[in-house]
Amino acid sequence: MEFTILKDILIIFALSTLVNYVFTKIKIPSIVGYLLTGVLAGPHLTGIISSVENIEVLAEVGVVLLLFTIGLEFSLKHLIKIRKTVFWGGLVQFSLTTLVVMLIAHFYNLDLKGALFVGFLTALSSTAVVLKILQDRSEITSNYGRTVLGVLIFQDLILVPLLLFTPIIGGESTNILNEIFWMGIKSLGIILFVIFGNKWFMNRLLHAIAMTKNQELFLMSILLICLSVAFLTAELGMSLAFGAFLAGLMISESEYSHNAFGHIIPFKDTFSSFFFVSIGMLLDLQFVMDNLPIVLSTVLIVVFIKMVIASGTAFILGHTLRGVVLVGLALAQVGEFSFILVKMGDSYNLISDYYYQLFLAVAVVTMSISPFLIMVARPLSNAVMKLPLPKKFIEGLFPLKQIEIPNLKNHLLLIGKDPRVLSMSVMARHVKIPYLSVIFDPAIVKERQQKGEKVIYGDAQNLPILEKAHADTAGVIVVSVGDLVTALSITEKVRHLNRHAPIIVRTKQIDDAEDLYKAGATQVLPEEFETAIEMFERVLNKFLMPKDDIEVTIGQIRKNNYGLVRDLKKRPRKSILSQLPNLEISALRVAEESPIAGHSLSEMDFRSTFGVTVVAIKRSDKLIDHPGPQTEVCKDDIVYVLGKQDQIAHAVNLFEKQLKKSQSSN
Repeated sequence: MEFTILKDILIIFALSTLVNYVFTKIKIPSIVGYLLTGVLAGPHLTGIISSVENIEVLAEVGVVLLLFTIGLEFSLKHLIKIRKTVFWGGLVQFSLTTLVVMLIAHFYNLDLKGALFVGFLTALSSTAVVLKILQDRSEITSNYGRTVLGVLIFQDLILVPLLLFTPIIGGESTNILNEIFWMGIKSLGIILFVIFGNKWFMNRLLHAIAMTKNQELFLMSILLICLSVAFLTAELGMSLAFGAFLAGLMISESEYSHNAFGHIIPFKDTFSSFFFVSIGMLLDLQFVMDNLPIVLSTVLIVVFIKMVIASGTAFILGHTLRGVVLVGLALAQVGEFSFILVKMGDSYNLISDYYYQLFLAVAVVTMSISPFLIMVARPLSNAVMKLPLPKKFIEGLFPLKQIEIPNLKNHLLLIGKDPRVLSMSVMARHVKIPYLSVIFDPAIVKERQQKGEKVIYGDAQNLPILEKAHADTAGVIVVSVGDLVTALSITEKVRHLNRHAPIIVRTKQIDDAEDLYKAGATQVLPEEFETAIEMFERVLNKFLMPKDDIEVTIGQIRKNNYGLVRDLKKRPRKSILSQLPNLEISALRVAEESPIAGHSLSEMDFRSTFGVTVVAIKRSDKLIDHPGPQTEVCKDDIVYVLGKQDQIAHAVNLFEKQLKKSQSSN
């Protein structure tokens, strides 16, 4: 008997590992895998779990740790930055969804309390599933991704009042106002406890523990704080989960919150998996089969209602039609916190067994199809953008004031809000290169326009935006957006408009490079690879390797590694240089004290000495193409040389003689 719980844990771990291995391969979130594990192991299918009660105890610990980590991540400073999305967007989405679902549920003979509770359950979306998918797709920092995040944060925050409010609407007391009053008193007391506990006690305690430099002691102390506050709130008649949230909140403002979060995450992930498994165990497959038409129709209704209301919320917040579709489909599922709430509601008999099973079935199905809904969201949004709809629907409620754009030619076109791209606009203005930025973030656009920068607001996936930015006549295009799908779409459209201009694309991973080259990119800069190179360059500096040797080494690394991500046989060739991957053209400025200033090309004999060929010289605003042997090189000339990267690196010495002298004097 004493090994019963160990056997149950072993079965759950074995099934979870197998199911999630398969789900990871097909890119379905692990939460869905845990739910399926519970269904497979539960009493309604195989019944291989001996004691469901033991698993529910572990699940309760998982809920406590889950709410504790939410409290740890709670940041007032972050909330202030996205307060409009969190409080207005979240409030509109939650309130409207609750109201609509409540009216429908009441129409189908649920009493008002039960209907309101079902509205609460349905209004919540899955933070874990949605954020995992957006992170995998690198869309969490996109315009629509930040709106989705803001709404989910509001839902996480509203869970705490819902946990307090559920016992009131489910209680036998007829004096609800009195219950609300006492709930308010308790809440005020808890808030004061958190404020003063954090100010006078928590920081000092954590500092004293941290000074021991004992990580095991620190971990035990964090768990002690979490469970103690949770137990205290439970003794006061509130939930363990609410207490765990408060414990996390108390630690969140301390300097040790990140360390605490790092320590608690493995425990949270492990124990919260038991929670989702326990939910799967509750799902009666026989009920689903007996009521399959009702389950499927309810899934469709829930997805439709949540999608429409979330889309409406995004529209109110000023999103374009594309963003409206993306936000709507991202928030169309029922969330994991609804499971916490439904178990509490079931204990207060707020819903019948029939509606309890119907909710579980709908929640599991909607969470399972979420990856597919988000996957089709972008193609669907592209199709919707082509519909003949009013301009207000396509561009959003609050289009920014558009600046006058001259007929630019041979300019630098910057696409994206990446900090590197934003810095490039400043650099371009400094060296007087004509440029234009296209940014799909109204706050950044407004800020940049106020600084006098040439920037327009718009989604560069739309051809009209690219045409307005004169992408067809741009000299160089730089694309730096958050996700691969968007980068591919923009690159393809830019290349369609402009067949000849170099397109430089930043991406996060080396593996993305081949797809971007096929889409039309001239050069791809993988972020992870460039970061590694930058770090290695600093390492070589510390080993006192000469600067020229470092440049040659780094150039060789770039050439070899980019060769790995480019299959040259598959990649289409667009120019003679692309067929000569070892050659490149570099622009070198002639320094004032350079030994080549005042000499002709024949005197310097670049070809014999360095293996490079001078193809052009720029003097002031005049370009000398095809310079002859007697062409004289003057100071401040920009000389364009063709050669291998290591050859050019050696030739640089002559051009930067003054720089070399100053370096040697140091």
